[in-house]
Amino acid sequence: MSGYIRLELIRSLRDGGYIVFGVIMPVVMYLLFTNLGIAPGDKHDAALFTMVSMAAYGALGSAFNNGSGIAEDRAAGWLRQLRLTPLTPAQVVAGKVVTGVLGVVPSIAAVLLTGVLVNHVTLTAAQWAQIVALLWVGTVPFSLLGLGNGYRLSGQTAAMANLATMLGLSIVGGLWLPTANFPGWLRAIAEWTPSNSYAALSWHAAAGEPPGLRQTAVLVGWLIVFGLYAMYGYRRAGKRA
Repeated sequence: MSGYIRLELIRSLRDGGYIVFGVIMPVVMYLLFTNLGIAPGDKHDAALFTMVSMAAYGALGSAFNNGSGIAEDRAAGWLRQLRLTPLTPAQVVAGKVVTGVLGVVPSIAAVLLTGVLVNHVTLTAAQWAQIVALLWVGTVPFSLLGLGNGYRLSGQTAAMANLATMLGLSIVGGLWLPTANFPGWLRAIAEWTPSNSYAALSWHAAAGEPPGLRQTAVLVGWLIVFGLYAMYGYRRAGKRA
């Protein structure tokens, strides 16, 4: 397992899409939103809220990018080779999820450091620890969804599907604009999206509030759904390999 995870992590870090969508884009958008007056509220509140939002956005980009190369792996026969190893299907999927979870660390760190160094965001040590932990662990459902798309779709289609899904969840989930600015019907939809619940947990932590039970339940529910989807996709991909 450790060797497999190490191999997959090296492959992910060498991917140019990971650097662009997972690290560079979130930092650039964070600087634009906060320093051009696009983010709502006063300077401090805008910098804090948008920092969490863009860190979540970058983490989503890295998590989905982790699954985009699966289709190419399937076409190259990599999945067929994995089926000849002692790794079980659950271990293969779990290994890719661990790779995705580890891969989001630079994305989260880049935005949070920008918040501290550029916009002088200040929080207690406990708040920083909560935000980092929630943003980190909360990416598991999105890694599973990206993997499911990678296992089920062809190369170019999988990459486009993951990109479209990531952007759609980011926008509808309120990572780009607060859901308070949404129409009532769209706000109601946003509250049930995994991206909104994922970011809301860290928004609460940044405000010194405990994690919301509702957001936690929604995110766990999507975790189960996406986990089943990823397992189904891997089994189907293995049969076609």
